[in-house]
Amino acid sequence: MNAQPDSLVTQEMIERKGIFSEPRIAPPIALSEIRRWAIAAYWPESPPPIYWDEEYAKTTCYGGIIAPLEFNPFAWPVYRDPPSAARASAQRGGVGSRPMQGGQTEEYHEPMRPGDVISSTSGLVDWVERQTRLGLTLFTTTETRWTNQDGKLVKLKHAIGIRY
Repeated sequence: MNAQPDSLVTQEMIERKGIFSEPRIAPPIALSEIRRWAIAAYWPESPPPIYWDEEYAKTTCYGGIIAPLEFNPFAWPVYRDPPSAARASAQRGGVGSRPMQGGQTEEYHEPMRPGDVISSTSGLVDWVERQTRLGLTLFTTTETRWTNQDGKLVKLKHAIGIRY
């Protein structure tokens, strides 16, 4: 029987808390991408005209076409990042290596528009450690920030990771 560690919090986590990654930058958003995304998201119904009808969109408070909230300019990456150090070390097995997704919340701010260039950066912002029926369990919160080319916040996501 393996002895349970006193903590699942690593020195690397302590050093990385509050430090955000270098930004990933998506290609400029094309109007056709917004239209296709909206068609797929609302299929088989027609998407709202704010996502595809330029004349209608000009009459709204946005003054033009915007993307659906769930639009993801990073959806089709050419290059994929290698697994993080945390994920790679968790694959070794043992206490603290069993991961679960604990859910996420997203806040939407500035709408995305054709021509926008979205940057994404993320970092570990918090953790809580406690005993559960699974044993010592670590709940980590990672924050991802999307901003547009003007530095305006587009989306803020908090994801909870669980390891036991």
